[in-house]
Amino acid sequence: MTLLGDAIRQHARQIPDRIAIDGGAAGRLNWAELALALDAEIACAAKLAGPVAIELDQGLPLCLRDLALLESGIPALTIPAFFTTSQRDHSLEAARAAALPAGTAKISFTSGSTGTPKGICLSSDHVISVARAVVDHVGDSHAERHLPLLPPGILLENIAGFYATIFAGGTYVALPQAAVGLAEPFRPDFVAMARTIAAERINSLILVPEYLAGLVTVMERTGLDLPALTLVAVGGARPAPVLLERAARLGLPVRQGYGMTECASVIALEAADESTRGSVGTSIGVNRIALAADGEILVEGPLCLGSPPGPFATGDIGRIDDAGRLWIEGRKSNLIVTAHGRNVSPEWVEAALVAQPGITQAMVHGDGQTALSALLVPAGPDADIESALAAANADLPAYAHVIHWRSVPPFTPGNGLLTGNGRLRRDAIALLHLKESKEMKFLERLQAETLDAQIAFSAVPQLQAGLAGSIDRATYIAYLTQAYHHVRHTVPVLTEARARLAHRPEMAAALDSYIVEESGHEDWILDDIAAAGGDRAAAAASAPLAATKAMVDHAYRVVRSGNPVALFGMVYVLEGTSVAIAESGAAAVKAALGLPDAAFSYLTSHGALDQEHMRYFADLMARIHDPDDQQAIIAMARDIFRLFGAMFAAIPMETIDAAA
Repeated sequence: MTLLGDAIRQHARQIPDRIAIDGGAAGRLNWAELALALDAEIACAAKLAGPVAIELDQGLPLCLRDLALLESGIPALTIPAFFTTSQRDHSLEAARAAALPAGTAKISFTSGSTGTPKGICLSSDHVISVARAVVDHVGDSHAERHLPLLPPGILLENIAGFYATIFAGGTYVALPQAAVGLAEPFRPDFVAMARTIAAERINSLILVPEYLAGLVTVMERTGLDLPALTLVAVGGARPAPVLLERAARLGLPVRQGYGMTECASVIALEAADESTRGSVGTSIGVNRIALAADGEILVEGPLCLGSPPGPFATGDIGRIDDAGRLWIEGRKSNLIVTAHGRNVSPEWVEAALVAQPGITQAMVHGDGQTALSALLVPAGPDADIESALAAANADLPAYAHVIHWRSVPPFTPGNGLLTGNGRLRRDAIALLHLKESKEMKFLERLQAETLDAQIAFSAVPQLQAGLAGSIDRATYIAYLTQAYHHVRHTVPVLTEARARLAHRPEMAAALDSYIVEESGHEDWILDDIAAAGGDRAAAAASAPLAATKAMVDHAYRVVRSGNPVALFGMVYVLEGTSVAIAESGAAAVKAALGLPDAAFSYLTSHGALDQEHMRYFADLMARIHDPDDQQAIIAMARDIFRLFGAMFAAIPMETIDAAA
């Protein structure tokens, strides 16, 4: 029995009726019930041979399985949902093939800058000591109701959130990601997140700076107050001072932290009564912190299993003030040296950029250049980037001003450009966006020049409600009906385009492939309507909404009287969108409505198919060199983002409003 298990049983005796885990609609367990359920889960775990992989959303099953494996001494490997298939396969294979160090309780795979996850083995004593130290450092009064927002599988939330809440005797509000505004694949729904925090009377959170910035912006714009919060721990990257000031004005009790997976997450955490903001505080008591001659942060004390003896070089640059507080300056390997010989930490400049409401994400570059440049992700389709950039530069010295910038699509764990705890995967971003060649690849240009249209599309309320599962059956059937009315034209419009491009073998062959793959998909949709309780024949006989007809008519018009190559702009939107939303949307709606798998064959199958299609599409776009073809594809993609969004917006909102 571990100290964590002892704490559960102690709470079961002393506060048996207090809620331990609140899974929302999935149910709750008080401390007495948790102790009994854990015993049953341990009995089941005894039949397993480690290591055991866990791939579950936040909720009661994940909490119980995690605790049971820890108590049983069986190594557990939690696979984050954002891992790519190759990252997942690598993690599983490495865990199976490796000779794990004795005492391994957790295997944490982190997606580093190369994209290949690195496995870290931790003992139960180590992770439990960190969780206990977190509670000792901050006190147990903050753990009344803790809401996990970081993705399942992130060690920081697992230890400093879940385990610390158990030690403190609080309530872990383990709601599915879709229920807290994190089902949206393009970007988090911060409005839904803020509403959930308020409705669930949450007292403590662990956030990355991006989440803090989104939450602050929602509170500023809506006037929402969150007085129940007593602790908002922020880690993963350094938030800008101006963001901390905005949070303070709203009364958010933000405290910065610092940690490493090798140290079982938290190393240092800011105290509650700090008069000077910006440090990550002092050690929580598990590790000792020192600095090398060049300012690199060194950590001594418990480390991951198999680590060599001696101080652990973190790769981070920092300073320690007279009060013993640690200040993070940046990453040692990321340091930019300008053509003028000035050393600039990109994290410092990036923090100033994302602190502006108009900028969601930023990556600064410019090593060896006379001025800094940045890749910027706008906060919305109407974001005034120039004004945001000017405001950020006003807070920076001249040598750190960002002079050149370009809008890019969001960096996410799903596209391999962001780690699960919010760190930029700089090598991957540079590989995609910062080629040595000054000519941008066409697919990159297509992504960049349609970014504002994509953001506007993703903001359509009906789409967001569907992704969150907050729609009723009638609305889902209404969506399927409109999907039927545009999908039944897919093969005919592809066929017309193929006829007009018969003289271009490469284009014709691509369209032949799409025609074969897309044939019969409209029948899948009618089958889904029937399985969802709708009228298959009535849907097929109905007239499309005007917005749906407008999208279809536009496709025919462009193919018949314009450049038929433009149709690939429609392919980019429809298939790229389905990759992003199909499986997430299907899972959310299925969970909310309790419909059978047979009601989601179009969404789930289409999502899987289009992942392959998009790889093929990327190869095809690499061979589009004619400027007229490129411009036609970009224009069509912008039009279809707008028209497809209008189709979603035309679906009646009454039931969506009621569900939300």
